[in-house]
Amino acid sequence: MKFRQIIAFSALACGILYADAELVTYPAGQGVPTINDFTINVRQNGGAWQPVVSYPVKVDEVIGAKHSTSVASMAYFDFDGPVDVEVIAHRESVKSARIRPLSYDLKPEVCGDTLRFTLDRPRNLSVEVNGDIFHNLHLFANPLDSHRPSAKEIKLAQKGKNKKLIYFGPGVHRLPGDTLRVASGQTVYVDGGARVYGQLIADGVNDVRFYGRGEIHPEGRGEGIYIKRSKDVDAEGVIVTQIPVGKSDGVNIDNVKSISYYGWGDGMNVFASNNVHYNNVFCRNSDDCSTIYATRKGFSGGCDNILMENSTLWADVAHPIMIGLHGAATEIGVDAPADTISNVTYRNIDILDHKEAQIDYQGCMAIVCGDNNIVRDLVFDNIRVEDFRQGQLFNIRLPFNLKYCKAPGGKVSDVLFKDITYNGNNAEMSIIAGYDDDRTVDNITFDNLVINGVHICDDMPGKPKWYKTGDFARIFIGEHVNNVVFK
Repeated sequence: MKFRQIIAFSALACGILYADAELVTYPAGQGVPTINDFTINVRQNGGAWQPVVSYPVKVDEVIGAKHSTSVASMAYFDFDGPVDVEVIAHRESVKSARIRPLSYDLKPEVCGDTLRFTLDRPRNLSVEVNGDIFHNLHLFANPLDSHRPSAKEIKLAQKGKNKKLIYFGPGVHRLPGDTLRVASGQTVYVDGGARVYGQLIADGVNDVRFYGRGEIHPEGRGEGIYIKRSKDVDAEGVIVTQIPVGKSDGVNIDNVKSISYYGWGDGMNVFASNNVHYNNVFCRNSDDCSTIYATRKGFSGGCDNILMENSTLWADVAHPIMIGLHGAATEIGVDAPADTISNVTYRNIDILDHKEAQIDYQGCMAIVCGDNNIVRDLVFDNIRVEDFRQGQLFNIRLPFNLKYCKAPGGKVSDVLFKDITYNGNNAEMSIIAGYDDDRTVDNITFDNLVINGVHICDDMPGKPKWYKTGDFARIFIGEHVNNVVFK
C-alpha cells in the first residue's frame, strides 16, 4: 500500500456530527483509546444533548523527587454561540467542583455527580472534582474549524491528485519510521477522532500548515510537531506533546494544546527564532511550558519579537515561563559573541500551577540569563497567577549555572511587569539578582502588582522609608540590581 493511501481518507469516513452548523462533535476513530471517568454532553438552544468523547491523557505528578504518571481525561468539541455543557463524574462522588482558569468565573451547577455550566465563547478548561488535578477533565471548547478541507480536496488527496494535502482521518495512524517530513507548501490536517503516533517535521521548508482537532505524538516521549529552520509555518487546533520552534521565522501557533508527562517534557520552546506568535494555547507540561532560548539544540543566534497571548500555562514541573538560560558562550573565561533575546511579550495569561522543589529552577515568570546572553525589552502584561503548589512568583538572575551554561549571563534590562495578580499562600521568596558590576539586572518595573488583594507600590501606605518595596511582595532584591520600580 502506498504511503498516501495510509494517511488519506474520504470525508465520509469522519463521522462528524453537525447539530446546526454551530456545534460540532467528533466520534472517536477506530482503535483510538477512550476513558470513562467522565461523561460529557453538549447542546445548543435547549436542543438535544450530544455526547462528547473523552480520551485518556498522561500527566506528571512529582512525588518527593520522583516522577509518577497519572491518567487524566481530555475532550473537545467546536461551537459558535452559547452552549450548555454537562459533565457527569464517575470516578468518585462529587463533594466539590471547580473550573479553571478561575479568572473565567465559571461556577458549575452541581446536582449529585452532575456538573452543568454554559459557555458563551471558546475556552480551554480544566474541570476538577474534589480538588483532584491529576484525574481532571481537560475540556477544549474550540471555535468552529475554518481550516477543514472539503470532501473534494480530501478525495483528491486520497487519489494522489492533491499533493498539497496530507489528511489523517479518525482512527489510529503510525508513521513509517515514526516521522513524516512535510514539504514546502503542504498542509497536514489531523481530524477530530484521529491519533497520529509519531512526529511531524517541518525542516528547511516554508508555507507549511498543521491544522485539525486530533492528536499528534510519539508513543513514548518526544515532540509531536517539530519546526526547524523554516519560514511561514502555521499550527492551529491540534493536540501535541511538544511543539518546539528552532531557527525559524514567521511561525504562528493558535489554539494548540500541549500536554506532556515525561521528564524534560517542555511544551513550547523557542530556540534562536524570530517573529513567533502564540495565541490561545494551552500548555500542561512535565517541564517548562514556554521557553525562549538563544543558541541551543544545534540552532544558533538570538530571538526577537516573540509574543504569547490569551493563553493558559500549567507546569506540573519547572517553570510556566522561562527565558534566557542557553546561548552562544563557548568556554569559561573567553568572551563569546553575545546572543540577544529581545522584544518578548506575554499578554493575558493564566498560570494554573508551578511545582518545583529545586530553588535554582523556580519561578512562574523566570528570566534566568546565562551563556553571555543579553535579555532586554520584555513585557509581562495582565498575568493572573493562581495558588501554585511550590515555587517562586518571579526569578530574575544572571547565574553561572555550570550544569547548563558555559558562562554567566551578560545583562537583563528593561522589563515591565504590568497588571500582575497572585492569589495564594504557597509562593516562596522571589529573587532578583545580578552577577557582578558588569553583568547586571537593570530597569525592572512593576506596574500594578497585586498580591492577595494588596497593591505593592513604592508609596504604599504604612511602608517605612528604609524598607525595600520588594520586601512587601516577598521579593529579594540582591546585589548588582539597578532601578527596580514599583508603581
